[in-house]
Formats: sequence, C-alpha cells, structure tokens
Amino acid sequence: MLIGELAERAGTSTRTLRYYEAHGLVRAQRSANGYRVYDEAELRVVQEIRALLAVGFGLDDIRPFVACLRAGNTSGDVCPDSVAVLRRKLAEVDACIDRLGAVRQQLQTQLTHAIAHREETCLKLRRPAP
Repeated sequence: MLIGELAERAGTSTRTLRYYEAHGLVRAQRSANGYRVYDEAELRVVQEIRALLAVGFGLDDIRPFVACLRAGNTSGDVCPDSVAVLRRKLAEVDACIDRLGAVRQQLQTQLTHAIAHREETCLKLRRPAP
C-alpha cells in the first residue's frame, strides 16, 4: 500500500509515517517511480507505535516492541526486551505517583493551615473594638 493509504488506515499523517521511517521504526520499499510502498504488516507496527506514544513511551522505548512484532509475534509486548521496558516505565510511573502523593499531602496541609489561619484572622476582624 502507498503512504497515503497507510496513513488513512492507521489514523495518522504521511508526515508522521515519514518521521517514524526516519527513526527506523517503519519500513518502506521503494517502487520504480520512487513511491514508498508498505507491507500490510506495517499497519500493525504503526498502530503499536501510536498506542505506545499515547501512553507516554518515547521512540527509543518503542523499538523493542517493534522488533518483537517484526519477529513474528502477534503482540509487541511479549518479548523480554519489551517486558523490561514495561517494567522500567511502570517504575517511573510509580515514582511519579509517589511524588504527586507527597505534593498532594503538602498542599492539603498548607490548605488546612491557611483555612484555620484565615478563620482566626476573620474572627479578629469581626470582633468589635473594646
């Protein structure tokens, strides 16, 4: 299939496909007239790339998943290198969640203190002068 058809079927742009190709993730053959021609298997590769990018993986992280698909697996996440990337990414997400939890706790403490202080200040302002 030509680049336009692959782009349409994958829900992306031809520019994006050329970008993936430039980074070695997507493979194209060249026809006699120089057009890029893609194998049907490239559709699955592009879908995998887009799904992984959508959840925060970088292009280098995606390479093992593409290699796994190219090795004939029905899924890009069954190979050891892909599993290692998944484990690392999960650890990164867990660390981020931990940091966000600490920030949330700090904000909650600060808000509680601010509300209490505000109420004391407001009470002082409402009291009539002796």
